[in-house]
Amino acid sequence: MSGQSITDRITAAQHSVTGSAISKTVCKATTHEIMGPKKKHLDYLIQCTNEMNVNIPQLADTLFERTANTSWVVVFKSLIATHQLMVYGNERFIQYLASRNTLFNLSNFLDKSGLQGYDMSTFIRRYSRYLNEKAVSYRQVAFDFTKVKRGSDGVMRTMNTEKLLKTIPIIQNQMDVLLDFNVNANELTNGVINAGFMLLFKDAIRLFAAYNEGIINLLEKYFDMKKVQCKEGLDIYKKFLTRMTRISEFLKVAEQVGIDRGDIPDLSQAPSSLLDALEQHLASLEGKKVKDSTAASRASTLYNAVSSLANTGMSFTKVDEREKQAALEEEQSRLRALKEQRLLELQKNPSAATTDSSPVSTLSGTINSTPAIDLFSTPSSTNSGSKAANELLDLQPAFQQSVPLSTTNTWGGFTASPTPQQPQDSRGLNVDFDSVFGNNVNANNLDATVASSPNQGMGMTLNGQQPHKLVSHDLDSSLANLVGNLGIGNGTAKK
Repeated sequence: MSGQSITDRITAAQHSVTGSAISKTVCKATTHEIMGPKKKHLDYLIQCTNEMNVNIPQLADTLFERTANTSWVVVFKSLIATHQLMVYGNERFIQYLASRNTLFNLSNFLDKSGLQGYDMSTFIRRYSRYLNEKAVSYRQVAFDFTKVKRGSDGVMRTMNTEKLLKTIPIIQNQMDVLLDFNVNANELTNGVINAGFMLLFKDAIRLFAAYNEGIINLLEKYFDMKKVQCKEGLDIYKKFLTRMTRISEFLKVAEQVGIDRGDIPDLSQAPSSLLDALEQHLASLEGKKVKDSTAASRASTLYNAVSSLANTGMSFTKVDEREKQAALEEEQSRLRALKEQRLLELQKNPSAATTDSSPVSTLSGTINSTPAIDLFSTPSSTNSGSKAANELLDLQPAFQQSVPLSTTNTWGGFTASPTPQQPQDSRGLNVDFDSVFGNNVNANNLDATVASSPNQGMGMTLNGQQPHKLVSHDLDSSLANLVGNLGIGNGTAKK
């Protein structure tokens, strides 16, 4: 069956109606098409695991529900999507899987719809066992062996003896279940199983690299262990040699199906003399008669073995670096493609890229560039002080300077009526603008300025308005009228 089935389209439409984007994406990633899940759908699900508002249990349960399907294609693709999220998704996903008692119950799965269904059902049962074991391993050690830090300061190299003897068997169990997938090159006949095999191949490389570093740490500590620990360590090392043979066969299958030779690490086995040295050391601890061996010969044998295993570890590290470089180049090419697409869109619609420099330009064609008045600046001269006071308050009739009558008054731009002399003892309001604004140069001139009486000073009109009235929308004129209305002076009108 090729292409999306009617059931796939109906299911996707149902999720579209209910508004569940995750369920819809899971459905699209696990269709009946005989091909691996599409990358765009897997990338979306991986991104969902990094979002804090996404319900991880609901996402996992949606994938588990798809494994209840009777079609081997849907079930296999559901396992692949789950494996992809366990490896590349946020750690919260595998943590949730590890917290469950059971994951996939597919030990009896069988698709009887055709001959291909019979063949693929076998690999589905094996694949589900590996994913279950991967989750169990995480539950036991609280980290993923395929993501653990490697190197001389890595987790497996710095582990103490007791913890190391408990951890290595867990890696062995996971490695055994992975190698039990046991697929041949002629059985990789479709895109679904090929996608699953690629994920298993990458897991096998990383898992064996951690396994290899654990064995190096074990060998370095072996001759300092107790008798019981040496017995356990010797058994672990013998199993390691057996699994190294099996992993070599697994890598040969990968090479036959077209995986680049540079992506396949080289396995260097330790010399057989090391096994003899380990057995003799254990026999000596048990009190048996053994061949006499000097410390120098044992050190030389151990050094050669560790060097061989270290070369294997370097080979795995190079494979990882190549994979990371390939992923980086793929991401850069994707960014370049997006950038080129954006440039084409801008060329087709250049107006979308231009924005108004200021919202004022949409309201009027010109902008008033008159500088704002600094209320706290210090006047530099008498004229500037008078001008500043005029601009600030514009009190045209209320305040007049004692200047000759023939001189044009600068307060309002017109000739003011003469102001009668006030008695020396009269209490007037002396306005000293310069002293207020920090300069006392014009203090003497403005001391003589006295407020006129309401009957004499308010005889003229301001801006065409009647005196003693507030002028709406004109602060300056309103202030001047208020001064006149208050009758500033001795409080009584002059007779």
